[in-house]
Amino acid sequence: MNSEPGTRDTRAPRRALALTLASGAAGAAVVLVSSGQTWAEGSAAAAGGTLAVDASGNAVSGLPSALALVGLAALVAVFAVRRTGRRVVSAVLALSGAGATATALVGSADTAALESAAAEATGLTQVAVTAVSHTAWPWVSAVGGLLLLTAGVVALAYGGRWPAMSGRYERSGPRRERRGPRADDGPDAGGSAPKGEERPDEMWKALDRGEDPT
Repeated sequence: MNSEPGTRDTRAPRRALALTLASGAAGAAVVLVSSGQTWAEGSAAAAGGTLAVDASGNAVSGLPSALALVGLAALVAVFAVRRTGRRVVSAVLALSGAGATATALVGSADTAALESAAAEATGLTQVAVTAVSHTAWPWVSAVGGLLLLTAGVVALAYGGRWPAMSGRYERSGPRRERRGPRADDGPDAGGSAPKGEERPDEMWKALDRGEDPT
């Protein structure tokens, strides 16, 4: 029964790793998708009637989608660094999620983007927008930000026990020097002189031929 605590200690980091990957990827996707949807709708007075206008999340604020991209990059970087670097990147991941959530909540009641859309549609500098309504997409984006925040918090708690992507490519120890003759050096390789030096018998043969062995 003593193996249960060890088993739990092994499974906990794995579950945390899976949670971080799923939560971070899903959170970034939710924020990016919801930022491209309509967040606010309204009507603007135009010549002879009214004109329907709307504003997307990116028009309201570009911060949620930008922070989602930062969080996605941090999610990948979490597994490429170690120790202090991993804690820093995990903190960036958590902060990007918190920022995406906060900016989405602020944008859920924004009307400035509608007014800009109305002015562009009518060609006037100032247009009153009426019948303003907001969709649920800002709240969906906020949920995506919370998922990113969760991924960052879990990475801060368990990241120190995860392996790094580059670990498998590192050498496990110093490279050993090759000793002894190579297989292709011939049968008498063990007694051969070092490369660049001649054996004594070869020097005598060179002298007999009238050559200078030096």
